[in-house]
Amino acid sequence: MRKTRKCAFCGKEFTCNSGSQRYCSEHCAEAAKAQRKKKQQDFLKAVQPVIDIASQEYLTFSKAAILMGCSRQYVYKLVNEGKLPASRISNRMAFIRKADIEKMLAGNPYHRVLPTYKPMILSSLSLKRRASSKPARKEDSVQNIEPLEYISGEDVMAIYKVKRSWLYTSAKNNQVPICKIAGKNYYSRKHMDALFGVSAEIEALTEWLTTDEAESLYSTTKESLCTQAYRRHIPTKREYGRTYYSKKHLDDIFRPRPEGE
Repeated sequence: MRKTRKCAFCGKEFTCNSGSQRYCSEHCAEAAKAQRKKKQQDFLKAVQPVIDIASQEYLTFSKAAILMGCSRQYVYKLVNEGKLPASRISNRMAFIRKADIEKMLAGNPYHRVLPTYKPMILSSLSLKRRASSKPARKEDSVQNIEPLEYISGEDVMAIYKVKRSWLYTSAKNNQVPICKIAGKNYYSRKHMDALFGVSAEIEALTEWLTTDEAESLYSTTKESLCTQAYRRHIPTKREYGRTYYSKKHLDDIFRPRPEGE
């Protein structure tokens, strides 16, 4: 009794004449052979540029991108930032040495940065204070490292009244320490307090005005309101993309009390 099997190309069942027969017809055998040949050609086309690059010392931006496994725009970015040297031959031609690429990669080894030790952006005033202060001892620097308290993104949005997109952007721009647990981001409570300005004074205030409400109540402009808030240190807070000003402090500025009171 002859055996039946499925064709390796079209998948139809057929009765095989021998144990090594894989295709139901000569047409399927020729089509499978052409398919294998095309795969080999595609593989050679993909590998050939890398083989050619391996024997070249000077590379164009496109070939450098292939060698590094990145986009050509990223190679331009590295050159503009001064991280990767390049030589311009003409207005439309520039080359990169392979040795410079290897030197750049060797000079920037990968280091794992823990969230607890992630550096914060320091203002010019903080830098001046650090420069004027005495150099810290090694023991003091070790003692200053303390474990951070992390809260989830949902808790951050509920406590500080911010949107998810604003939370991620603010944390990224201000280098807030973030740790990822079970696919969720957790943010440093200490850094969030410093970033969004939550303090005991602000939490004690109960009356807040939006920008439009303050302009209408005190007959002022948005520019004047922002100037006064900056100069007089008026407590402000931001909730869901809107800025709120303390009504108590605005009353003291725009509606001063009589001297007898």
